[in-house]
Amino acid sequence: MTQGSVMSIESSSTESSPNTEALQLNGTEVRILGCLIEKQATNPETYPLTLNALVTACNQKTSRDPVMNLTQGQVGQSLRALEGRGLTRLVMGSRADRWEHRVDKGLELVPAQVILTGLLLLRGPQTVNELLTRSNRMHDFEDSEQVIHQLERLIARGLAMLVPRQSGQREDRYMHLLGDPESLQELLAARQQAPERHSASPAANSRIDELEARVAALEERLARLERALPDLTT
Repeated sequence: MTQGSVMSIESSSTESSPNTEALQLNGTEVRILGCLIEKQATNPETYPLTLNALVTACNQKTSRDPVMNLTQGQVGQSLRALEGRGLTRLVMGSRADRWEHRVDKGLELVPAQVILTGLLLLRGPQTVNELLTRSNRMHDFEDSEQVIHQLERLIARGLAMLVPRQSGQREDRYMHLLGDPESLQELLAARQQAPERHSASPAANSRIDELEARVAALEERLARLERALPDLTT
């Protein structure tokens, strides 16, 4: 990564609006918020999430970059830290306590911006076309221009930045700015080195993302069944 890129990240963070200046989230907190946003949009019947369900979502092998292996203790501790910043809330239940995100209220975002932020939190820097395709189950963007418009609003708020295309890449990318500068630098460096999907057509990329989403849903169902199994055998 160049020195100019580092300075760009740091300057974007310091120019953010007052309610975002303290938002330097670690990797676990970033993953948690992304998962809560995703599950609210794709699985509203099971949202808010229990701690177990959230850990499963955080550790999914698909639609996650990077893949993580978090424990309940790590997720629980980070949830409390996010709650202190007004970004998550504990919902008391008769059978189990559950967690929901408060990104829309804490950062004053409209639904389209919440979805784009969630995708950037879960999968790192992405192109406009990738964001348009991956958001199709979560928000009805009519075209790429609508995505760009909302990304520009996030940039104006200091919540995202444009990453110019690098050598070997065909498109610019966008990344979130909710992490600490060091983590953001590492994220950007890793994504710039990642190979681009040159051979796949937009339709093929869309199909890949659809299959990843289906696999993720199956993983979540399997995890729920495994958790329920001890209750059925007692």
